[in-house]
Amino acid sequence: MTKGKLLVATPPLNDPNFDRSVVYVLEHTLDDGALGVIINRATAESEIDGLEAWFELLSSPGLVFEGGPCEPNALIGIARSSSATRNTSDPNESFEQGWAPIMNDLGTVDLASPPHDVTPTIERLRIFRGYAGWSPGQLEAELAESAWMVLPTEADDLFTDDPSGLWRRVVRRQGGRFEWIANVPDDLSVN
Repeated sequence: MTKGKLLVATPPLNDPNFDRSVVYVLEHTLDDGALGVIINRATAESEIDGLEAWFELLSSPGLVFEGGPCEPNALIGIARSSSATRNTSDPNESFEQGWAPIMNDLGTVDLASPPHDVTPTIERLRIFRGYAGWSPGQLEAELAESAWMVLPTEADDLFTDDPSGLWRRVVRRQGGRFEWIANVPDDLSVN
């Protein structure tokens, strides 16, 4: 499945929610569908009441990101920590208090807890408002229609300082025929 990978919208994806978007897939199963967050859409939102301590840990540009059109009031915190250790007795169990593993050194954090109560130590953090969700079979159908490119994630994709340029960078680094796709204008009528 696509967990831990990037879904990169092909131009032009007819859904304005996802045009030129890069989605990091948090979960994907045949039975439950898929869930991810758009990682290249920073908002202007620089504070949320009650989360001031978390905002001190945000990676540059220090803003909330538009995670997707589903549940726009839901907040998801994704962090990187090299000090997370897996509980080998149950691979589905949280690594530590307030931390749920996604993949390798990435996990979600419990934003209802103060950051100092969450272990492991947070090195990088993004907060997303809303998420992208697909019902069982929906993402597979969109992939069959070539609406998305499934591409590998690089270490800094989720925490890039330049999220608005991420779509073009991810596509361009694939090389070959992908490089010309990175240069397709936003408005195809000017091509």
